[in-house]
Amino acid sequence: MSRVGDRRPPRSDEGGFVAGAEALVFGVLIFVIGTLIVVNAWGVIDAKFATSAAAREAVRAAVESDPGDDLTARAEQAARSTLEGYGRDATGFGLTALGATTLERCAEVGFEVEVTVPGVMLLGDMALGQFQVSSSHYELVEPYRSGLSVDGPEAGVSCVF
Repeated sequence: MSRVGDRRPPRSDEGGFVAGAEALVFGVLIFVIGTLIVVNAWGVIDAKFATSAAAREAVRAAVESDPGDDLTARAEQAARSTLEGYGRDATGFGLTALGATTLERCAEVGFEVEVTVPGVMLLGDMALGQFQVSSSHYELVEPYRSGLSVDGPEAGVSCVF
């Protein structure tokens, strides 16, 4: 018997709980997949930072090398050490010369560094694939640098193009 002042609703069963349980499962699944996508996106951004720094250091090492040195070898060594400094595996990176490969006054030296970023594995064997990340950098050889040949009276004075 209920009292006159008791206004509690009558007890109900748990029949509606089963209909809402899949929302929790799908919510957690969407959260996990979203987190994996964000982690993969950060891996690509981090690779872009690493390739940009590696390309810049490759060009810097080539431009500052001694006359007669192999510019590509010096650039590859600098790019490799920069990628390793960023914590990346430097065994499979690509280095492409985009400009001059010999030191000449006002020559434009450029290199492109490319790495492969693996995709994130989702639900067993389903993967997002691979991403190719590349960066390039250019720099001019110093016009007043000593040790480089001068072809004429106006050569080596200015890099005006």
